[in-house]
Amino acid sequence: MLYEYRCYTVAPGKMPDLQKRFRDHTIRIWERYDINPVAFFTPVVAANNNELIFILEFKDMAHREKAWNAFMADPEWQEALARSHDNGIIVTNVENKFLAATDFSPIK
Repeated sequence: MLYEYRCYTVAPGKMPDLQKRFRDHTIRIWERYDINPVAFFTPVVAANNNELIFILEFKDMAHREKAWNAFMADPEWQEALARSHDNGIIVTNVENKFLAATDFSPIK
């Protein structure tokens, strides 16, 4: 399995808007493209508490690329993304890393 770590830095005051977009649109649309969210986090104690961090699971990089490209091109996603920016940009930075579990990890 391949895991993708994504960290979104959120514009001040926009965390409720970003969480609403995930709750009402993103996760449901991901289901169409076999994008599996493992977990979502917000920092409790950190240098920057204005982040949404999440982990996605894919079979491999080819699966990730095919699924992510299809998701990004999805008309419903494009509309939800555009509407979520009606009051300004929500996410100011995206950091992502691709991770492989170690042989001693509880998650394989």
